[in-house]
Amino acid sequence: MSFSNFNFHQKIQSAIQQSGYTVPTPIQQQAIGPILDKRDLLGLAQTGTGKTAAFVLPLIQRLLDRPAGKVRGLIIAPTRELAEQILDYVEKMSVGTRLKSLAVYGGVSKHAQAVRMKAGVDIIVACPGRLLDHLNDRAVDLSAVEMLILDEADHMFDKGFLPDIRKILRAVNAKRQTLVFSATMPGEIRRLVEEILTHPVTVQVEEAKPTKSVSHSVYQVQQQEKTGLLKEILGREDVKTALVFTRTKHRAKSLALQLQKADFQAVALQGNMSQAKRQSALDGFKNGTYSILVATDIAARGIDVSEISHVINYDMPDTVETYTHRTGRTGRAACTGEAFTFVTADDSRMIRAVEQNLGRRIVKLSSSQIGRQNGNEEARQRSATPETSGNAKTSGQGRTGKAPRRGRAQSFDFGI
Repeated sequence: MSFSNFNFHQKIQSAIQQSGYTVPTPIQQQAIGPILDKRDLLGLAQTGTGKTAAFVLPLIQRLLDRPAGKVRGLIIAPTRELAEQILDYVEKMSVGTRLKSLAVYGGVSKHAQAVRMKAGVDIIVACPGRLLDHLNDRAVDLSAVEMLILDEADHMFDKGFLPDIRKILRAVNAKRQTLVFSATMPGEIRRLVEEILTHPVTVQVEEAKPTKSVSHSVYQVQQQEKTGLLKEILGREDVKTALVFTRTKHRAKSLALQLQKADFQAVALQGNMSQAKRQSALDGFKNGTYSILVATDIAARGIDVSEISHVINYDMPDTVETYTHRTGRTGRAACTGEAFTFVTADDSRMIRAVEQNLGRRIVKLSSSQIGRQNGNEEARQRSATPETSGNAKTSGQGRTGKAPRRGRAQSFDFGI
């Protein structure tokens, strides 16, 4: 199945293609059709399964025909971080349309939000407390809402938001379509679902499980420390071939250039490169010309290299499924592999979701442990492997007493 099966408006389909999405995730495959059919829906899915797209894309499709400047789509989320994340996705997928969207949450100017709402918005992504404040101030009218989405309902229950949600529901158009997404179904959520959903479709998905041959570790770092830490890790003797993932095309290009300047055999693979240059980079990684490939998720699709020793998430992926796909690039063909993820304070929520999917806690490492790990690896190799002759092939970043094999990184003119 592809997104084209849903017959989205051309502008939505264009936004999907620009984002590089081709195959819907399981929650998207099961939920988008019923939502487009205007059915109420209960989605039982963890964070990171792609559920945001499952409700945002049909919402935009429904509202696209007649942007009215009235609140016709309302998404309620438990945290401001999630609200901003959803808003970012709404804006990304509605680019080129006349739809206006706004995030509403506490900790920022309530007046500025009221001014924006008075000017007219089509979609509001809100945290319950601040939205209720605006309702009490009569600064927002929810009587025209056509689609209401409660995201992470169990989390809202944990935070004590259900009384506020019930008050908000009384202000929303009773003839709306309602969607509820929740990872679990505690009693309070089940009772709420029974109250507000009418003959709902229920969809439930399990995330793809990471391969057992991969070990997982995270480094807690500041954003500005990531590049230095990456260079330290890539200098380890046991890092033979590494696939480094970044969130953006610009960062992939910039990071690959920095590694090249530091004499690493690195090359970028990202969407702004011509097909010929992308193929050259991929071929070079496969045949050993480059031992480090810095890639975006979109560009890395289709990579099939069986002996990648390490996957490094320079940027935390947006979904658990993406994490699983990234880390599944190592530990193939009866080999073991390691997955390192650089995390900042903003990534704690996604780490918890990944740990839940793994079924265990992820090892937390500090940069001071790199040297000890490298030393332990060298000692293990000396005890297990006879000395090689002087013309033996070394790893791309190896520290074996001989000069490491470096300096053949290609510099690309990436173009537009």
